[in-house]
Formats: sequence, C-alpha cells, structure tokens
Amino acid sequence: MTVINRLSTRRRGDEDVVERIPDWMPRNAADWLAMAFMVAIGMLTIMPIIWVMSTSLRTPAESFTVPPEWLPEDLYFGNYLQVFDEIPFVYQMGNSFFVTLSTVVGQLTTATLAGYTFARLYFPGRDALFWVVLATLMIPYQATLIPLFVIISKVFGLADTLWSLILPALPTAFGTFLLRQYFLQIPVEYEEAAMMDGANQFQIFRRVYLPMVAPGMAILAVLAFNGKWNDFLTPLIFMNTTSRFPITLGINDLQRYMMTGSISVVLAAIVMATLPVVIVYIFGQRYLIEGLMVGGLKG
Repeated sequence: MTVINRLSTRRRGDEDVVERIPDWMPRNAADWLAMAFMVAIGMLTIMPIIWVMSTSLRTPAESFTVPPEWLPEDLYFGNYLQVFDEIPFVYQMGNSFFVTLSTVVGQLTTATLAGYTFARLYFPGRDALFWVVLATLMIPYQATLIPLFVIISKVFGLADTLWSLILPALPTAFGTFLLRQYFLQIPVEYEEAAMMDGANQFQIFRRVYLPMVAPGMAILAVLAFNGKWNDFLTPLIFMNTTSRFPITLGINDLQRYMMTGSISVVLAAIVMATLPVVIVYIFGQRYLIEGLMVGGLKG
C-alpha cells in the first residue's frame, strides 16, 4: 500500500527545509480530536480481550484482585491443561469445525445457485419469489426456533445430531441477496459470448460467472464461519449429548451450576476457542475488504 506524504516547509537558520509528513498524521485540531476518540474506542475494545488472556494465565484466587492487575505475576498454564480434563475439548472443537465448515460450504452452494437464478434466469413470479425470500430476513430467528426443532426432531428424527445444526443453516436469505447483487453487476455480454461458443447454462455459471463473484463469496464465507462458530442458542435447544456439543456449549459446561466453575479455566477455554475465528479473519480479511470495496464501487 502506497502511503501519500504531505510536504511541510520549516525554517532552520537561514534555510527553508522541506520535510515529508505522513498522510496519517492529523492536520488540525479536529483531526487530533477524531484520532483521540478512535484511540479511546480502540482501547475500550481491546481491554476485555487483554483481561481475558491475562486472567486465563492466573490462578483462580488471583482472578479478582483489587485493584485489578493487567499482567499476571506468575504465568500459570495449568488452566489450559485443566480444560482438557473438565470437558472433551478436542471432540467439541472437532464438532464445531465439522458443523461450521459444512455450513459454510452449504451456504456458498445454495447462495450462489439461488443468487444466479434470481439474477440471470427468467421465469414467472421470479421477482415476487425473491421478495418473499428477502422478507424472511425480517422474521426473528427465535420465532422460528421451536417450530424448526419440532420439524427436525419429529419429521426427520435428527435431534441431538450434528446434522440438526447443519441442515437448517444451509439456506441463507442474506447470502442469496448478496450474491444476486454481484451477479447483477456482471455485464450480460459475457454470457452472450459464452453462448456463441456453445456453452450451456451450467457451464456459463461455473466458468464465467462464478469466478467473477469470488469477492462476494469470500464475504459470505467469513461471515458464515464467524456466525456459525459462535452460535450458542441453536445447540442449546437441539443438543443433549456432551460428546456431540460444539465448543460453545462446552464452555458453558465449564461454568457449572450457578457458575461455580473456575473463571480462569473458563477463560482459558475461551482463548483456545477464539483462535480459529482469529486465524480465519487474519487470512480472510484481505478478501473481505476487497469484496466490500468491489461491492461498494459497483453498488
């Protein structure tokens, strides 16, 4: 990334010296106030994260010292080892990976197919059906959770299985809307040229359109991963067997009845459970930012 520098002339002795000032430096009082405000917001955002990581390395007796200490005096890694003794952490992390990755792949598949259909194919009632799909975004998820549980358990018999967490999450109205907007921005001349070369509709979709909507797919993948990995309410309703829990329910088990568990152990589990989301964001932020910029420019 190229950093644009401003020029500043300062007088040293009898000579005028031209200095380069980084563009990110505030130019006036308003800019200084804005930077101070953003720094304060950033500190407020990162302080809980620092406290979580710090407390995960303390003994439980040192967790609530007054005044609070941000850095532990002695690093105690026993909390991390105790997590594996208290809950089947490895199995629950594996469950979370299986459910989350399956959901991401499923949503990418359904959203690209549905988005392409609503953007490029013409059939009676297409626009009305799309607005019905879009209207489902206005329905609170909590309002559909119990009916969904009845269908999953009584009709399909999948209660207390990982598939009960995956199948309801495969269709996505937001993903359909997002990718439809990307498909609409692609000039129709690409499709006409492919048809002249003898390509059928599926070949046009797979070889022409799909590579062009990769930024939108990256946005959907990152958001779907983050949302499903952190999902707590759905497993709480659908799951009963501890070995089949995702990690969100496993962390809840560490608190025990009336939250009598060790806070340091709970926070150690939170740190380890958060790492996959952080890694996905680190590697996916480039595609996420590019996708948002492309969508903003085309929108």
